[in-house]
Amino acid sequence: MDQINDRERARLNSLLRLDVINQPPNAMLNELAEVAALALDCPIGIVSLVAKDQIWLKASPGIDGLDQLARDEGLCGSAVRQDDPWVVENAAIDVRTLANPLVAGDFGLRFYAGVPLKGSDGHNLGMLAAIDAKPRPISERELTILKKLGEVVVHLLETRLEERLLDAVTSDA
Repeated sequence: MDQINDRERARLNSLLRLDVINQPPNAMLNELAEVAALALDCPIGIVSLVAKDQIWLKASPGIDGLDQLARDEGLCGSAVRQDDPWVVENAAIDVRTLANPLVAGDFGLRFYAGVPLKGSDGHNLGMLAAIDAKPRPISERELTILKKLGEVVVHLLETRLEERLLDAVTSDA
């Protein structure tokens, strides 16, 4: 099997180990996504976890009633493969996004700035992103803020796993 497939398998195993997809909503993740949106002056912030075929929105202030979508329907599905931030300043003219349903369809996505949520084992679990229906540039300062918030999101996710494991051990004792 080639390296890309091996890398994706390791990434998915890391996501499964974290055991967060089926966990109940977390208000702190929602707050962090909201801060990301505010920092970039966008109406939408998301914390996504990218599984094999689905993107799970663990926080999505600015979007009502959507908690998952098919991996090929969201920009996070492609962005999670990158180790660097994934920025689309104008999705209507960016060749990476022209065919995406969120860009071409009614949603009208034009701006996407996301940073990978890199777990402590080095694998990207998902994305923290700010989204807008208007195209716009992004500054280095805004990217730095997004990266720092992404680190906090990962710390929160990993700490929650440690707490669940500790609870399981102490309840068995």
